[in-house]
Amino acid sequence: MSSHPHHPHQGKFAALPNGMRLHYADCGEKGKPLLLFVHGFPEFWMEWAELMPAFEDTHYVVAPDLRGFNLSSKPAEVDAYKPKHIVEDIKQLVAALGYERCTLVAHDWGGAIAWNVAIAHPELLDMLVIVNAPHPYLFTRALAEHPAQQAASQYMNWLRQSGSEIALAKDGFALLANLFGPSSKEKEDPDANKLEGGGQKHPVWFTGKLRDAYLKAWTHRGEDGSHGLTGGVNYYRASPLHPPTGSQQGAAGIKLDPAMFRVKVKTRVIWGEQDRALLPVLIEGLDEHVEDLELVRIPDGSHWVVHEQPRRIISLIRGWLG
Repeated sequence: MSSHPHHPHQGKFAALPNGMRLHYADCGEKGKPLLLFVHGFPEFWMEWAELMPAFEDTHYVVAPDLRGFNLSSKPAEVDAYKPKHIVEDIKQLVAALGYERCTLVAHDWGGAIAWNVAIAHPELLDMLVIVNAPHPYLFTRALAEHPAQQAASQYMNWLRQSGSEIALAKDGFALLANLFGPSSKEKEDPDANKLEGGGQKHPVWFTGKLRDAYLKAWTHRGEDGSHGLTGGVNYYRASPLHPPTGSQQGAAGIKLDPAMFRVKVKTRVIWGEQDRALLPVLIEGLDEHVEDLELVRIPDGSHWVVHEQPRRIISLIRGWLG
């Protein structure tokens, strides 16, 4: 690792053939192998800011804002957030950066997309690194059949409702910040337990400049003036993967053929076992669906293990990159 790693450069944009304009940050030298970091909800490229410089000596390191987030395009229609469109964004971004292949490191919703990239476009990936994001076949099955995972995923049904972004933004994004641990005010909020993360001590990482940057990212409105959080919440609204409700079958109405979801790409999975939204049941039997798998469980890591244990995550990825 270089002794004075640079901060990633932000403010770059890739204009994709599908009409999306994706903002990204980068570091390292173009021409070196591409290492692509993809965030989840409710984050943005900065989820990876602390990790990126650790790889700039060997890779060209890029972290985009997915469509709907921060400074990237925010299409108005919910259907624009179906996973197939986000997969297309990743594919087109790799090409727009001048590459044919990359190593993909992804978390949460970014990980859900990355699993789909690996399944649909294995030729695009040298390696897939997943942090706390379930394989689509196992997630569908658990949402349909596993009571504890259904309960843990109820927040998805809440987010799908109209106006959820307004509730998330209330009182200076109190509910959203509460995802990362309750605010110092510790005030009683009837909505606080609807989202993963209620009841944890406020984590040391979500403070200061990083917290300010997140709050700012959540305020960037869409081109049509839409709420800054609408794009991110639309990922949930566009997906059929959610627990069944009285009126909607959700995942229970989906019958998948596991053979269509085999991952042939070299895959490394990091799983924080204290994740309250994504339970360890989601990694049971993962090796049946992934041909070349190494799974590292982090017993004291939560859903936000990238922020809690960045050095550990860096050293794991460096080891896998060889």
